[in-house]
Amino acid sequence: METKYSIQVKNLKKYFPVGKSLLGKITQFVKAVDGVSFEIEKGTTLGLVGESGCGKTTIGRSILRLHDITSGSVVFNGQELTTLKHEQLRKLRPKMQIIFQDPYSSLSPRLPVGEIIGEAVRTHNIVPKSKYKEYILGVMKNCGLQTQYFDRYPHEFSGGQRQRICIARALALNPEFIVCDEPVSALDVSIQAQIINLLKDLQEKYKFSYLFISHDLSVVEHISHRVGVMYLGNIIEMGSKEDIFRNPLHPYTKALLSAVPMPDPSVKMNRTILQGDIPSPANPPSGCKFNTRCPSCMDICKKVAPVYKEYETGHSVACHLYPQE
Repeated sequence: METKYSIQVKNLKKYFPVGKSLLGKITQFVKAVDGVSFEIEKGTTLGLVGESGCGKTTIGRSILRLHDITSGSVVFNGQELTTLKHEQLRKLRPKMQIIFQDPYSSLSPRLPVGEIIGEAVRTHNIVPKSKYKEYILGVMKNCGLQTQYFDRYPHEFSGGQRQRICIARALALNPEFIVCDEPVSALDVSIQAQIINLLKDLQEKYKFSYLFISHDLSVVEHISHRVGVMYLGNIIEMGSKEDIFRNPLHPYTKALLSAVPMPDPSVKMNRTILQGDIPSPANPPSGCKFNTRCPSCMDICKKVAPVYKEYETGHSVACHLYPQE
């Protein structure tokens, strides 16, 4: 069934058990992802932002079935992923790839670059054996890697070059959807710009869809078409890039944006300082999860969870500051 969406996520939940009774029954969970829904159109990028521990990486890994899903639905190109058996899922693996956060630990130190990029190509029979090396060299060129790197090992490369190797490894399988899990957070600013521009160029050329996970709002603004803001396992605001950066609705989104440094020293920043620590995801507050730190908290926020609903075309938020049902 043809669809304009690459990924459709509906009410996705992923709970990790953390406590057991004397009889071994699980009594407590960390609700890492607690009922998240969104879509990613083909050829576009959804940026996912939020503080550490809010569930961004868990969403990415759950979509790819690297984590077993507690409940919910994940549809890739019209096909439900949560019910697929191992062999069916294996056939779809090349079409869904991930670029990991750390370019140092995500590459095997024992394999040369050509083997790192080509290992899965050989496993999934992407190209005939006679064209294998030529194909890998072509992928390396696409990702800005020189062909003489084919027989070198990861320890011989800088962070930026290693991240290009990680991108080449994902690109070699001709994917349609790529989870970018903070792919530039470990790199220098100048190298970050090169990698971001490389990802954008590859998207224009091959029409990839990205789920781009990051803490850096300036990077997200540069690469994303739509942006989702997460807090303690929930998406609390989502809209187009222009909606989120020009007209944020949720107090948490406003606080995040106020923390972005401005390169112009003459611009006066109105910083919003959030009080207190992030609550434990194993024991979140009742009502709105953000009520313990929100500068606009009202009595109802402590008792009733706000409804996540659309207030402008394509711009949704979960907050009692706006009319509820």
